[in-house]
Amino acid sequence: MSSQRLSSTTRARWLAVIGMALAVPVGFGVKFYSGPGAQWANHSLAGAIYEIFWQFAVLFFLPRARPWKIALGVFIATCGIEFLQLWHPPLLETLRGNFAGRAVLGSTFAWSDFPYYMLGSLAGWGILSRLAQPDQKDESAPPPQNQ
Repeated sequence: MSSQRLSSTTRARWLAVIGMALAVPVGFGVKFYSGPGAQWANHSLAGAIYEIFWQFAVLFFLPRARPWKIALGVFIATCGIEFLQLWHPPLLETLRGNFAGRAVLGSTFAWSDFPYYMLGSLAGWGILSRLAQPDQKDESAPPPQNQ
């Protein structure tokens, strides 16, 4: 490997940072959008963006993880968080009492969120898989033969 190329771990982490840096403003834009279809965008589409953001966050900490494992893990975790919205102990209510807590934990359970979590997970898996392709090709290529 050329010394000018980034290691696959470093490359994955940079892609994760860039992905999160793009997902955050897109997510806030969708969450606070007030035009036609605002209710759908604010609640449903935002769930898909939420999934993609968390996949990039996991990629940052687990840069060698397979994209499908990241997507599945994030999907399971966010579905768990959605079910957690049915539970209202004082600690969770305190955490949900500010914007950051509501953004991460949510406040109202809705079955309709699950398809958007699935959509976001599939989209995130597709993005991560696409970003991982150059490294997969490089790593699977046979080493050059000396003659």
